Amino acid sequence: TLFRSCRRRGSSARVRSTAMRSRRAPRNIRILYCAGPGGREPSVQIITVEEAKRRKSTCSLDEDEREEFLPDLKHHSALLEDAHIEKLAQRLPARVQGYPWRLVYSTLEHGTSLKTLYRKTSSIDSPVLLVIKDMDNQVFGAYATHPFRFSDHYYGTGETFLYTFSPDFKVFKWTGENSYFINGDATSLQLGGGGGGFGLWLDADLYHGRSNPCDTFNNETISKKEDFIVQDVEVWTFE
Repeated sequence: TLFRSCRRRGSSARVRSTAMRSRRAPRNIRILYCAGPGGREPSVQIITVEEAKRRKSTCSLDEDEREEFLPDLKHHSALLEDAHIEKLAQRLPARVQGYPWRLVYSTLEHGTSLKTLYRKTSSIDSPVLLVIKDMDNQVFGAYATHPFRFSDHYYGTGETFLYTFSPDFKVFKWTGENSYFINGDATSLQLGGGGGGFGLWLDADLYHGRSNPCDTFNNETISKKEDFIVQDVEVWTFE
């Protein structure tokens, strides 16, 4: 009887141990401690590591972890802060993820000329990131699957998108409505079209710009005002 009792107790212990093991939290989680807004009590949020890498919320990761998410910029950007870079990097297509960013054109360095921009990107065979800062200090632009060049027709693919940080970060991706991705000539650079306007338009002097809702991206006006004055422009590539 004592032997059977010991076996029953041992069996129960094994069941409890197995149950405890099954209830253990997975290793791929992260606990975020969020400061409560307006003096409210702080809260705790449990998310996966993948989700922590994907988003940046008010529950900020520590500085070492945030640096892991930043791509390697071969040059200093006069327009993009770390928060801009981190958010953009998370939305780039997989084929350019992990590549260093190289600055190929900057109005601060190369002057304000669309022809110069075309010349600087003529030898590139990779996607580019267009960054614009206007006189309202708003940052916005586009990811283009092909470098900017002279063309008598639209080119590019559906990975092209518009983005804005004015005032909050938003990305406007291809709707499938048309293929008016990128077009460039001597007088202007255009991204997106249909519906009566361009998603983004820049003149030959890279001085005047315009943004309108368009069918290609179903975007809002990505600048603070429909017509804007350019402060500076940068074009980055990934290689």
